[in-house]
Amino acid sequence: MTSSPDLLIRHVRPLGAEPADVLVLGGRIAALGPGLAAPAGCAVEDGGGALLLPGLVESHTHLDKTMWGLDWYRNEVGPRLIDRIDNERALRAASGHDAGTQSMALAKAFLALGTTRLRTHVDIDTDAGLRHLEGVLRTRAALREVQQIQIVAFPQSGLLGRPGTAGLLDAALAAGADVLGGLDPCAIDGDPVQSLDTLFALAERHGAPLDIHLHEPGAMGAFSLDLILQRTAAHGMQGQVAISHGFCLGDVPEAEGRALLERMARLGVALITSATPSRSVPPWRMCLEAGVTVAGGNDGIRDAWTPYGSPDMLERAMFIGLRHNLRRDDEIALALDCVTHAGARGCGFAAYGLAPGDRADLVLVDAQTVAHAVVARTARRLVVAGGRIVARHGALVAAAVPA
Repeated sequence: MTSSPDLLIRHVRPLGAEPADVLVLGGRIAALGPGLAAPAGCAVEDGGGALLLPGLVESHTHLDKTMWGLDWYRNEVGPRLIDRIDNERALRAASGHDAGTQSMALAKAFLALGTTRLRTHVDIDTDAGLRHLEGVLRTRAALREVQQIQIVAFPQSGLLGRPGTAGLLDAALAAGADVLGGLDPCAIDGDPVQSLDTLFALAERHGAPLDIHLHEPGAMGAFSLDLILQRTAAHGMQGQVAISHGFCLGDVPEAEGRALLERMARLGVALITSATPSRSVPPWRMCLEAGVTVAGGNDGIRDAWTPYGSPDMLERAMFIGLRHNLRRDDEIALALDCVTHAGARGCGFAAYGLAPGDRADLVLVDAQTVAHAVVARTARRLVVAGGRIVARHGALVAAAVPA
């Protein structure tokens, strides 16, 4: 790929505000305002009055396991979490599932629809070792100029029940994973103290943030969350821990849930939700009242766990709005925030937004307002990543994106 030229986009409406121009120099936003002059040699695009959004953020997906673009998978797996875990591990081993090819296919689909930053969990277990990680590392390297991908080393089959997993997580972080993942310290690992002590020690050794899947319901999940918050404080990891799902927060009595959320806010522990309709979910308004950063993600997309999901983060924002009965335009704007600014904040993506100095990740949408964009999931007229035009009208620009 060639270096991105300087770029001036005329006549756009930043987050629905008055029309303005955006000047991009060296891959960063240099200026935002009306009537900007184009420097010599600068490419000029007419935004046509489109709504301007910052690049969309996917805070929780699983690029390594998707079947995006493959033949339909007939799902006949059992109802328990462990059924899905065991079924997927066996299927991937038997089919020779290629995490590199599949992660690239889905990452590009995200990019074409405006997602310029994403966090993906990658399975690390004693059957596959680091094979899935190696495939996603290749995708991250190939797309590094146009999409920022954070990789979570994730013990999908559990940490304690398969001896050697902790060593593999250690190796995964040394090999380039950005974040350490965890999973249900009570329900899957069976010893929450040892499980979390092992995770936090690994994270501290590598200086890595933590993102812990917490599917556990009710009192069990609240117990695990309490232990996580205790360790976050004890290890000085404020602002470095995220809880994915956190279904228990939607199960426990309101006073208990509020107290946990207030502790999360004080410690800078983010919550990442897919707003799944099949489980209790953390109470959205209570989260915001407590000051917790709430980010949005799909979870799996078209894989052995679920046939659902889409690489369209405006659609995910819509699902968040539907799940929490958000109807007012200002409420729907907060749903969009879950896949823009709050997503970037929860994952620790720097230089994000529409201010001078931010990385020029921009999405032009044919919509009248932010709420209209979320509800109608309208066409992406243009996607800019790191100052480079990478997609037009939902299709990638071949010269800008690796094959």
